[in-house]
Amino acid sequence: MDTLNFLMSGFAVALEPQNLMLAFFGASLGTIVGMLPGLGPINGVAILLPFAYALGLPPESALILLAAVYLGCEYGGRISAILINVPGDAAAIMSTLDGYPLAKQGKAGIALSLSAVSSFTGSTIATTGVVLFAPLLANWAVAFGPAEYFVLMVFAITCLSGLVGDQPLKTAIASLIGLGLATVGVDAVTGVYRFTFDSVNLSDGIQFTTIVIGFFSVSEILIMLEHTERGQKALEQGKRALFNAKEFLFAFGSMVRSGVVGFVVGILPGAGATIASAMTYTNEKKLAGASGKFGEGDLRGIAAPEAANNASACGSFIPMLTLAYPAPARLP
Repeated sequence: MDTLNFLMSGFAVALEPQNLMLAFFGASLGTIVGMLPGLGPINGVAILLPFAYALGLPPESALILLAAVYLGCEYGGRISAILINVPGDAAAIMSTLDGYPLAKQGKAGIALSLSAVSSFTGSTIATTGVVLFAPLLANWAVAFGPAEYFVLMVFAITCLSGLVGDQPLKTAIASLIGLGLATVGVDAVTGVYRFTFDSVNLSDGIQFTTIVIGFFSVSEILIMLEHTERGQKALEQGKRALFNAKEFLFAFGSMVRSGVVGFVVGILPGAGATIASAMTYTNEKKLAGASGKFGEGDLRGIAAPEAANNASACGSFIPMLTLAYPAPARLP
């Protein structure tokens, strides 16, 4: 009964005109920031944080604003991933695998609209979970220690290795290279400098913006220039800008499954949306079997990571609000 009373009080605060306007403004600006390659939720929240202080907003209004920016950035990163094959943040990398092939087939509008609905579905599942299970799940998250996190990361790398069925070794090597790049800089727990080679410039680690521009933006620009030189036409919109009921039902199961998995992963401090999107994409690819066209424009390849990363984003509010621990190191 207390939970319902608190929920009604929360809705009363959230539905105030001022807070609704802040949510709309935050989500709109977050979407714009998120679709810029390499920025993502971290920079989106950082940009709006001084704005929240300057306005002198009450705590609940400031939280609504920053949460709206955070979730807006989560979706905005998919726009560039689908349209130009350059992910806006790390969690959007999985969306490029099927989003960009769909765009090349003239189905960019279908991919974007399905991405939006999948994000909404994942957020709805996670919000329901936050309301019902926050205290219980917070205690469960605290119980995770080094051994559990090690197993989780091994599982994530294994999932990534399974993305390329005929070349799992190359994928595993690439995953380990990425893991190695992530260890550069000051350790957040012990404060020890790792692999900085006495260089002050490496103290903060290797930024994701640098990696995404180097690995995705530069290569994609060169490919586009090569195709333009050969006279290839630009991507066309196609006849439809929205998905239809058949396409929605086809991907709905993936949305629900991935939303649940993403929520569970998001609860774990330090896991985040990147792991959730990789795990769910791999899971849906395995479930589809030979009938799937993952990597060639399968709608489930868009629905699964999109539902997962937004569910993970909402799930990360549990350790933040109950333990004051920002799960993916993005929330204020």
